[in-house]
Amino acid sequence: MIRIASLGAATALTAMASPAVANEVTITVTDLRNTKGVVRACMTTKEDIFPKCIKDPSSHRTVVPAGETVTITFTGVKPGKYAVALLHDENNDGKANRALGMMPKEGYGFSRDAPVRMAPPKFKDAVFDHGDAAQQLTIKMRYFL
Repeated sequence: MIRIASLGAATALTAMASPAVANEVTITVTDLRNTKGVVRACMTTKEDIFPKCIKDPSSHRTVVPAGETVTITFTGVKPGKYAVALLHDENNDGKANRALGMMPKEGYGFSRDAPVRMAPPKFKDAVFDHGDAAQQLTIKMRYFL
């Protein structure tokens, strides 16, 4: 199950309001430049495919409306080493649009605010340990252009 909340300019929407439980990872996404489109989120344990979680059938993935601040809660998360990748898909076309074939035109973010240097970060730069307690992460959305 996935719980989401997206805060618009004047409205707060909360899908479910229940206390955090051990198998949850809650991600607060900040610094979106606008409320257009959606935020695509994926969380995986697979180092060799990160940041493309689509190739991991056991990954946690969701798409939520963009807002001033977006909160995503993944439930049923087993203990392990995970990395999160986010895309602010402003035109909701399902892909990361690029300028000049390589520079991202849309926002992106990674767990541990892993730096982007000419390519997405490596899994080792974004990885975090999830244990037996509920966990909260904050990821700042970044824009190249």
